[in-house]
Amino acid sequence: MNSEEPPPNPGAPQTPPGSQPPGPPDPRRQMTGRQRLAAGLWPPRVTRAQLVVALLLFVLGLGLAIQVRSTNDDSALRGARQEDLVRILDELDGRTERLEDEKQRLDDQQTELETSSDQAEEARKQTREKEQQLGILAGTVAARGPGITLTVQDAGGTVDSDMLLDAIQELRAAGAEAIQVNGVRVVAATYFSGSDGDIEVDGKRIRAPYRFKVIGKPQDLEPALNIPGGVVQTLEREQATATVAASEEIVVDALRPAQRPDYARSSS
Repeated sequence: MNSEEPPPNPGAPQTPPGSQPPGPPDPRRQMTGRQRLAAGLWPPRVTRAQLVVALLLFVLGLGLAIQVRSTNDDSALRGARQEDLVRILDELDGRTERLEDEKQRLDDQQTELETSSDQAEEARKQTREKEQQLGILAGTVAARGPGITLTVQDAGGTVDSDMLLDAIQELRAAGAEAIQVNGVRVVAATYFSGSDGDIEVDGKRIRAPYRFKVIGKPQDLEPALNIPGGVVQTLEREQATATVAASEEIVVDALRPAQRPDYARSSS
């Protein structure tokens, strides 16, 4: 039995014989230019080579950033005040001069040993001189020589131990060879404690006025205390007064007992 075909719809488009019926419309033809560009860029199509290059560039950039930051951190002097820079430069000049003097002295000793007719006697002489020098540094021998006297008046009791310790450090940096404070010999192990006028040096109580007797080159010691932002100005900000007097002869006669070390022994 032949089935009857439905009558054609007069309003529908007629498909020519032998041709395919039209499919659904291409959505890309309905997109704008910007939408087509975005569709072409995302999702990204990245190859392995591109990933390797990107990773190497990231590591290189990170290393450069760390190096620049480290360089900036090391340049601590870049933000220092002018007073601090002047003080640091003055200390460096003083240390350089003292090292040159020490080098010249050692060269002279070597020359004396090499040219002396009695080298054994010359060696003993230099040994005695070295013993005297070490005794001065250790505080077991009295010393005299040019230097300064620093006197700190503290009527209000505002000076604390840190300020006096700063004065000692400045004097040492300027080349002080022997120091005593109110009858207490200052050595490498000396410490300060206390505040508000109740100060102790190595456990011994001292009272104002604090008098520092210092042996060294006055031309180096005095400017080190009077530089802008230095010891004298710091004490004056605390309502204390500090005076520095140079002298051709300072006597440092406070002594420390010689102590035998508990563990250290000579290696020679």
